[in-house]
Amino acid sequence: MFMSDASRAEWSPRILSVLRIVTALLFLQHGLTKLIGFPGAAPATLALFPGQISMVIEVVGSLLLLVGLFTRPAAFIMSGEMAVAYFYAHQPRSLYPYNNAGELAIMFCFVFLYLCVAGGGPWSIDSQRAQR
Repeated sequence: MFMSDASRAEWSPRILSVLRIVTALLFLQHGLTKLIGFPGAAPATLALFPGQISMVIEVVGSLLLLVGLFTRPAAFIMSGEMAVAYFYAHQPRSLYPYNNAGELAIMFCFVFLYLCVAGGGPWSIDSQRAQR
């Protein structure tokens, strides 16, 4: 076995925090690309719905997740955004996620859903606020 039960119990909450931080950094790229063209694309000219609304959700939500503030509500909203993105932009192209390039939207949707239930982990502002 790779890790003992005690080690797994000790590290699981920390890895939850790492998952939250890495997911937030990856998702932040989507919002920043739409907003300022970083990293490596021109800023998008977006309609209010869904483009500008998704950009705000992606940037603000990612920053909240990054620091672990309001993790559960932010992750819930972001999970919903990814579900809408999948059915609005990907699913009409094909029934299968591999064929419609929707795998990432589905993955983000379910990671955010997990974070909504699990919380931000010990390395989060939410955790620090709960300890007071």
